[in-house]
Amino acid sequence: MKRNDEERQLTRAEMEIMNILWSAPTEGLTTHQIIEQYPEPKPAYSTIATFLKILTNKVFIQSHKMEGGGKTFVFEPLITREEYTNRVMKEVKSTFFAGSLKSMLSFFAKQEEVSEEDLQEIMALINSRS
Repeated sequence: MKRNDEERQLTRAEMEIMNILWSAPTEGLTTHQIIEQYPEPKPAYSTIATFLKILTNKVFIQSHKMEGGGKTFVFEPLITREEYTNRVMKEVKSTFFAGSLKSMLSFFAKQEEVSEEDLQEIMALINSRS
């Protein structure tokens, strides 16, 4: 099954759920455990269940029945935060900077207030790749 660009991107609401799953100290969370991680006002169970179904269809997460949990399902990510970030940043580089890492870094260096300490750390990272 081929996925289109829309399916490869997470919406803001989907990203909130993925961040909760990525931050979980255990392997997977139930719908109720996901809701517990939300600040007030907490979303409705049905809202989270809908987003979990969407994320499953987009192949970002998988689920399995909880052992001894009856109908309770546990949801876990199929992609790491790092893998998703890498995918999105490659797309940003390709879409907005014609595939040029130099142009992308130049843009961020000009747009962001980068501290001297951060610049030195970035330079050290670049030099370590040489």
